[in-house]
Amino acid sequence: MGEDAKKALTPKLRFPEFRDADGWQEKSIEALARVSQGGTPDTSNMEYWGGMINWLTPAEMNKDDSPYIASTKRTLTEAGLANCSSELLPSCSVIISTRAPIGHLAINTTPMAINQGCRGLVPVENAYFLYSALLHAKARLIDLGAGNTFKELSGSALKRFVIPAPPPAEQQKIADCLTSLDELIAAQGRKVEALKAHKKGLMQQLFPREGETVPRLRFPEFRDAPAWTTATIGDIFETTSGGTPDRTKRAYWNGSIPWITTSLIDFNVITSAEEFITDEGLRNSSAKILPRKSVLIALIGQGKTRGKVALLDFEASTNQNCGAILPNDAVAPNFTFLNLCGRYEEIRGLSNGPGQGSLSQGLIRTLPFCFPKDKAEQQRIADCLSALDAQIIAESRKLDALKLHKRGLMQQLFPAAEQG
Repeated sequence: MGEDAKKALTPKLRFPEFRDADGWQEKSIEALARVSQGGTPDTSNMEYWGGMINWLTPAEMNKDDSPYIASTKRTLTEAGLANCSSELLPSCSVIISTRAPIGHLAINTTPMAINQGCRGLVPVENAYFLYSALLHAKARLIDLGAGNTFKELSGSALKRFVIPAPPPAEQQKIADCLTSLDELIAAQGRKVEALKAHKKGLMQQLFPREGETVPRLRFPEFRDAPAWTTATIGDIFETTSGGTPDRTKRAYWNGSIPWITTSLIDFNVITSAEEFITDEGLRNSSAKILPRKSVLIALIGQGKTRGKVALLDFEASTNQNCGAILPNDAVAPNFTFLNLCGRYEEIRGLSNGPGQGSLSQGLIRTLPFCFPKDKAEQQRIADCLSALDAQIIAESRKLDALKLHKRGLMQQLFPAAEQG
């Protein structure tokens, strides 16, 4: 190997004991692991399903906090395994999705079968190193996908795929380093999820249950206060929605008026806009300027968007897919926002009637709303939950920082491959 090749296959960051070692060698996946295909038994034959054998699909593999998978949503019987093209992969195999999408990766910690959208790699050396090297090379893997209807990475292309690899001792050192970081990420992820679960449980205590007017948990200074008042959103608040200026009219866009769409509504406080309209665009559409502290509700949206809420932290307009509950003197806006944050499924349920695939301002106005008349109690509840939100945000940022650190570290620990 020439000096240029040795340099090209040497990572930027190397552990001290390997700094004077030769550059890494390019090896095919076929040289690093035995490649196994997946399969699905007849889904109509109940004798094949519900057994003790875990059966993995690509949808269960998109977890960036930990590569390890111990169990699956569906299981096979021995007969099911015998009547499909998947083998029972041993523990510590690397599993890769090879169709729609390509490149999801996992390491199984228990023996497992896989469906036809996956390939199993039974490693010759270090499973975690192989997993990490493929994760680092994910973009190249995706580029190898071929097909007209949907992209698929063939077994032969995967076997020929080349990655740089050092001797086993250096593989183990890299694996140990990244595994330790994975453990930190997983622990931080559990901390974030625990805080979210705590907030959810606390909200169930701080707000009355359906049909009740007194919460299960009340702050000491309000325990002798009257029961809460119940009415509908329409009885308590003014509501409205927005509009979209004609996209073909350049004079209507890129002005100074913030314009909000449902893509920004995610149980959050909206502090900035991505699009702006002009005064002329406002006049020539049903968009209107909403006051600061309006509560926005996504009326429609793909997937989970419909029913999400947000608190507007500045004057802005919205499109027609955003409903707005305008602030008033009776209810603190952040109390309204937090109350509705905890009622996502209930709000979505308003649109489940015949022919209703979306919410409307009229449906939102029928939503029951229970609140204490004393604004001091409203604010006390809002301050408590807002403080918990701030803690969740802070811990989530720590989690994001750890994930970013891992991505950066992998860029340093793995050299670029010579061939794609």
